[in-house]
Amino acid sequence: MEQAVELGKLMAKKNITLIYGGGNVGIMGAIANAVMDSGGKVIGIIPKVLVEWERQHTGISQLIITEDMHERKRTIYSMCDAAVVLPGGFGTLDELFEMLTWNQLSIHDKEIFILNSNGFYDHLIKHIEVMQQEKFLYKKAAKRISVINTPAELAIHL
Repeated sequence: MEQAVELGKLMAKKNITLIYGGGNVGIMGAIANAVMDSGGKVIGIIPKVLVEWERQHTGISQLIITEDMHERKRTIYSMCDAAVVLPGGFGTLDELFEMLTWNQLSIHDKEIFILNSNGFYDHLIKHIEVMQQEKFLYKKAAKRISVINTPAELAIHL
């Protein structure tokens, strides 16, 4: 949560618009609030089915409600310049792997950063290395993913 807030402040300072899932709870809500509290711009994209469950954020710059999850993801990908993956659950992993797949298939070439807060993604990173060693990946994963441990490391890339 602390790193989400730090990242939100950094994004606002660098005048980077946050484009995210549109919720107001958990890490999603924390980063959105940090960007807004720091004078930045936030665009949330949430499907109808999750409006109540993820509790849409009503205090952001813009909220787009989509018909379904597929439209949500397409909209996020089309609007963003890069992706920063924070700790999360199945939805986060779904979005990460879809972005990686689209990147691998040259559907897009957006940078993908994994914020490995307190080693949250250590096991996943190790598994990606195993996929690489076993030749299940067309190109080196490091060409598609940058692993960072703190938001300050991301600032180097901005």
